[in-house]
Order: sequence, then C-alpha cells, then structure tokens
Amino acid sequence: MITDSAAGGRDATPSITDVTGIRVGHVQRTDGGYLTGVTVVLPPPGTVAGVDVRGGGPGTHETDALKPGTLVSTVDAVTLTGGSAYGLITAHGAQRWCEEQRRGVSMGRPDRVVPIVPAAAVFDLGRGGDFTARPEEDWGYRAAQIADAAGDHAAVHRGNVGAGTGALVAGRRLKGGVGTASLVTTGPCGYTVGALAVVNARGVPRLPGIDGRLGELRPGAADGLNTTIAVVATDAALDVADTTRMAACAHDGLARALDPVHTLSDGDTIFALATGARPLPSDPAGRIAALVDLQAAAATVITRAVLDGVSQAVTVTTPAGTFSGLASLPQR
Repeated sequence: MITDSAAGGRDATPSITDVTGIRVGHVQRTDGGYLTGVTVVLPPPGTVAGVDVRGGGPGTHETDALKPGTLVSTVDAVTLTGGSAYGLITAHGAQRWCEEQRRGVSMGRPDRVVPIVPAAAVFDLGRGGDFTARPEEDWGYRAAQIADAAGDHAAVHRGNVGAGTGALVAGRRLKGGVGTASLVTTGPCGYTVGALAVVNARGVPRLPGIDGRLGELRPGAADGLNTTIAVVATDAALDVADTTRMAACAHDGLARALDPVHTLSDGDTIFALATGARPLPSDPAGRIAALVDLQAAAATVITRAVLDGVSQAVTVTTPAGTFSGLASLPQR
C-alpha cells in the first residue's frame, strides 16, 4: 500500500520548514516488494535555486537549468526520489501538480506555464525484494499536494519516509533515511538556514560509538551504488551565483558527517534555495559577511540533517533482508 507522510503541527525539532514558505511532502510504499518513496520540497513562488553535484554517479534531472547564466533563475519544486534513474519520473508528477496550480515560467497566458522541477535520485532498487518496484509519476504529484497542504512551519517526518524509505548507509549495514535541521545565523541579520537530507551513503556516519556498533551488524549484499541528496534553504535574498556557492559550501557538511563521500559510486547532489524574504546588507562589507555566514551555516545544517536521518531510521525487514536502524537498536 502506498502511504503518505503529511507533515503535522509544528514541533520543537529544527527543520527545513523553519524557513518560512518551505514545505515538505513524502510518499512511500513498503509492501509488495517495494521499499522506496519520494519527497517533494515545495518553495514559495519566485525562489531562486542553485545546485552542486559532486558524486561520480549522479541521477539527476534539470540540474543544468540551475547554472548561473541560464534563462530561468527560479524553481517551482525540488523532487528527491528513490528508484535510481527510474525514479526521476516522479519529477513529472510534481511538475504536473505545479502546472495545475499555474506555478511556472509564463508562456504569455495565465494557463500556459512551464514549471521548473529539478530532481535527484538515490539507488534503492531491489531492497524491498522486487527490483522493478519503483516510484511512479503519480507519487511526485501526491507528494507535492501533501507539501502544499502542510502549511508553513509544519513538522517534517524523518527516518524511513519518502525518498529515505529504502536508504542504507555504511556498506548496507545500517538503515539510512530522511533527516532535517535548521539554525539562525549569528551575524546581525540572523538569517534562517535549513536542510533536508536523504542519506543513502556507502560511507560511515560520524556518530559517537558508531564504529563499534557496526561490528554487531551483518552487511547486506553490496549493490555498489550510493548517494546522499539534499536541499539547503534560506530566507536570504540571494542571486543564482550566491545560491550556487551556498550549495557548494554545503557539501562540506557531507564530508563532516560521512566517510567517505563523493566517490565514483556516489551521486551526491545538493540543491540550494533562497526564498528572498530578507535582503542582504546594502554595504559591501556587510554583504560579504552575511554571505560567508550563510555558506558556513549551510555546511552545518547539512551535517546535522545527515546525522539526523541516520539516527531516526528504524529497522525494516523485507524479502531482501533485515536492515537495522539506529532508532530501533538498544541504546548504550
């Protein structure tokens, strides 16, 4: 059965939805050979986007459109999905929802828009027992609906949800998942920066005592394909170049949270979003200081989101095996 993970009321967990206007929706399936899902991050209209792809095996859609110097600087949704390259079809579902809402680049008439919906995928094929059990286009549509209905500042479901449903880490010895985090920069402007990560890494998470615990767990059959994909967002008014630089700096957070990252078999990709709600300082020195604070904060929230995703994952058993989640293991 396909299930939805709608965000609930606000809770105390710092999350990407602390950035006003950012909303998150998950859809997943865990029966009938499935162990996969999709997550849609829905920003407010006019949000500027950038992306930085570091892994050697990315599965992505519409990332070239986000480069500085291209025609359109804004996005209408970001889709994070399981299913490897097959799962990228979910971006079409999210795009269809955006079109129905008249969200997109205007083509001269209100009823003619082209939504910009970049996407990235993680490899989770076969982890539910059926290699052909993958996310479908409609899942992206439903996840966008759920995100929109959640409202601003809604709590974000974490762990075995959305695109993190079939995620594994540490050489398939440990369950991965979806994590989130946020902070407010310490400079005079106090911008909000948040992140959401889907953790499906070959690398070992840098958590206290994790190396000892991994010795207790039997690794699954290696599939050799790994990826951590993420979105980092802020309420600052950034242009495409600044947003792209924020995405690049955010990759430092992956390196702090996982060892190794960015290998040939990883598809590590980070999208950055800037809602533009709060302007940068007008003086050059203040602007530079604010940008440096934002870039440093992006790395920090990515680290926290990655570790949160691993910490919140629970154990799951499928015909492909039992995948142990830290949240289900006895505490030490």
